[in-house]
Amino acid sequence: KMDDDDDDIPQLSSHTLAALQEFYLEQQQREGMKTSQGFNQYSIGSIEEDWQLSQFWYSDETASCLAKEVVLAAGKGGRIACVSAPSVYQKLKEQDGTDFSVCVLEYDRRFSVYGEEFIFYDYNHPLNLPEKLLPHSFDIVIADPPYLSEECLQKTAETIKYLTKGKILLCTGAIMEEQAANHLGVKMCKFIPKHSRNLANEFRCYVNYASGLD
Repeated sequence: KMDDDDDDIPQLSSHTLAALQEFYLEQQQREGMKTSQGFNQYSIGSIEEDWQLSQFWYSDETASCLAKEVVLAAGKGGRIACVSAPSVYQKLKEQDGTDFSVCVLEYDRRFSVYGEEFIFYDYNHPLNLPEKLLPHSFDIVIADPPYLSEECLQKTAETIKYLTKGKILLCTGAIMEEQAANHLGVKMCKFIPKHSRNLANEFRCYVNYASGLD
């Protein structure tokens, strides 16, 4: 009788089991790499994407290009704010530059491993920021609103305008061009950013200054 009951327990196919084992092995290897000597905690991918938080990391080339752009735009000794753009923050920290300072405003508390440079940020409360973030205290703000909606862009724009001395680099969908111009006075660049995984929506960069992205 008990044998009959056992037959009702769903069994994973050998193919599914093998795939699961491979997944766990890859995960263990990644964790091993992270703890091994020489691992850079700022490398893109050191914190994995969480799609439920609408996270999509840039490709290494795009992150490098954007990091180089904001350093140039900020100028020597400049201050850079990365709003919902942690992969650019990671690339900036990877450079280990001493002629600029940077902080990352991010909803995902996993980024709190970066210490005082991490600022918890929820775009639903765009001006709920710590007192140490003085108005107009950043030479450039790079922002990548997590959702392609006017509400998200409008609220993120409040944060950007509060933080920046003037320069803005916005990364969002091509379909947001008109709203980006309305809320931030930014224009689309020729440079086309890429992500480490292909996204369905065409993605673009927008600026309000003479940039190296054209």
